[in-house]
Amino acid sequence: MSLKKIMALLIFGATFASNSAFAQFPDKLKNGLRYYLDSKDSSKFISLSMIGQMWIRNNENNPYTTVEKTLQSNTTDISIRRIRFVLSGALTDRINFFVQFGQNNLNYLSSRKAGSFFHDITADYAVVKKRLSIGVGLNGWNGPSRFSNTSVASILVLDPPNFQEVTNDTYDQFVRRLGVYAKGKLGKLDYRVSASKPFVIQTTSGFSSSGVTSSTTSGTEPINTNSSFSTLPPNMVYQGYFMYQFLDQESNFGPATAGSYLGKKKVFNIGAGFYSQKNAMFHYGTAAAKDTIKQNLQLFAVDVFYDAPINKEKGTAVSLYASYSNYNYGKNFIKVSGPDNPADGSSKSSGNYTSFEKSNYGNAFPYIGTGNVGYIQSAYKFKNNLLGDQGTLQPYLDLQFARYDRLKDAMYVFDVGVNWLVHGNNSKFTFNYQNRPYFAPNSSGDFVQNARRGEFVIQYQVMF
Repeated sequence: MSLKKIMALLIFGATFASNSAFAQFPDKLKNGLRYYLDSKDSSKFISLSMIGQMWIRNNENNPYTTVEKTLQSNTTDISIRRIRFVLSGALTDRINFFVQFGQNNLNYLSSRKAGSFFHDITADYAVVKKRLSIGVGLNGWNGPSRFSNTSVASILVLDPPNFQEVTNDTYDQFVRRLGVYAKGKLGKLDYRVSASKPFVIQTTSGFSSSGVTSSTTSGTEPINTNSSFSTLPPNMVYQGYFMYQFLDQESNFGPATAGSYLGKKKVFNIGAGFYSQKNAMFHYGTAAAKDTIKQNLQLFAVDVFYDAPINKEKGTAVSLYASYSNYNYGKNFIKVSGPDNPADGSSKSSGNYTSFEKSNYGNAFPYIGTGNVGYIQSAYKFKNNLLGDQGTLQPYLDLQFARYDRLKDAMYVFDVGVNWLVHGNNSKFTFNYQNRPYFAPNSSGDFVQNARRGEFVIQYQVMF
């Protein structure tokens, strides 16, 4: 990525920011529009909230990347990364509902006038107040990790660790499934467990009878000697996540977890979780015999989260998160994908190439697979009003390091950036640089890292 293009994006972003309104954000809108059902009881309410995240980006494309079958080494674009509308409420002291509607990844390659969908449609009933609620619907009460369902409003870095969204858009609708769940708090132990019926693979984006198409979202490929998501009727998914909250307690009204509280809470959690699905994967025992072998999908993770103020009067704060994941998707499984991919193909899309190579274009990289994954993210929030009435800054970094069975070399990707918190998460600019690997087969057929590529993004987030 050229320094000239990065500087152009920075100047554009600074100009855009300098012309934004810096007036005090209305207190009534900081947590959405809220109507109280009882003027004397704030625990019963109906709330409407919205969040939008817009990207200005320059991406150094992977080798062989094409846009409309034309080779392109570098892409600059503007996109809507996320837009969400949430209607939720507590109708009584036992009945809650949560509905979320929106769209992801609206960019210049997107189908027009299409793409919005329901993310969540749930209702739950508190059988034992605070201790046990039972719910049903299209839900994201997921395991195995903290960020298997992230609150998009409070993401610490540019994007959450996508490898924790373990079957995104394969057996689910953007990490949600139709099912039942139980949640609650037993003392300082916060828990969530769920049982759900997966969507069939055939309805995922990018699926065709021959496997991977030009889309990198599905992670499907034709059955071969390496594991792939099964196209047979799916079995139930069982998952859970448990966290012991040593200090301040986090809300479990909704399924999404916070990325950072910006010093408003003092949180220290240790968590662990699982994901299990019978016969979710399959592969051939041998290419010649084509004997189908079914395999269970078994995923486990542990993590730790610390987010706390350093000096409450000044507003300084620190955030730390680390996780270890053990993923078993079956023999040599790997998934290649790129968030909001600015390209739509590869010159290797046709011919005698693997599905891995056909999908490895734009900003894609092998982010998930059978193996072990370590992840860390950290940030420091400077004092409030560091920039006067234009807010403060929160620099951050993260690193994903993985040893996947399919890859000869270790896979690592990192982000460095800064959040410009104009009005906390209600009005926020993020400047992010990501460095990712490019894997390709060597002369022996082993997938090795033979290049690295970069991506620079300016994001503006507005929410109420």
